[in-house]
Amino acid sequence: MDFEKRVIVLNNPEKHGNPRAFMVSEKLVAMLNRLPKDNSKMFGLQLWRITFNNFNKQRKNAARKLSNPRLLRIHFHTLRHWKATMEYNRTKDILYVMKLSGHKNIANTLIYTQLVKFEGDEYNSAVAITVEEAKKLIEAGFEYVCNHENVMLFRKRK
Repeated sequence: MDFEKRVIVLNNPEKHGNPRAFMVSEKLVAMLNRLPKDNSKMFGLQLWRITFNNFNKQRKNAARKLSNPRLLRIHFHTLRHWKATMEYNRTKDILYVMKLSGHKNIANTLIYTQLVKFEGDEYNSAVAITVEEAKKLIEAGFEYVCNHENVMLFRKRK
């Protein structure tokens, strides 16, 4: 973890995936800095057990309170699949999702294109006349579509 550059580098991923780096927020860096530093690893074995046990406890409580036993089927890896599926739905860029997930083989990434059938392509649309307006729209998550009569058209999924 490079706290100054706010980057986490994953050198030896599970299942022999590709190494990769993740940019993180200042808030996450502050939270990581508050963790106990018992050994050279950021997440020691003891902290992982505590986190895992707490996750299981919270999941069981939610399943019981909501009377929804399907919540017990959610695992940490489920969150990884959800993130990759949502990124593919948002970008429609399978190579980006492949890199984000650290896959070496595109066949592993293609799973995320078939997990969910997204109904209805509804968009919010916006227009920009100046470069500054276009920049603000892109920073807000809009994607550029085209120019029409000297106006830039943008869209963002609802």
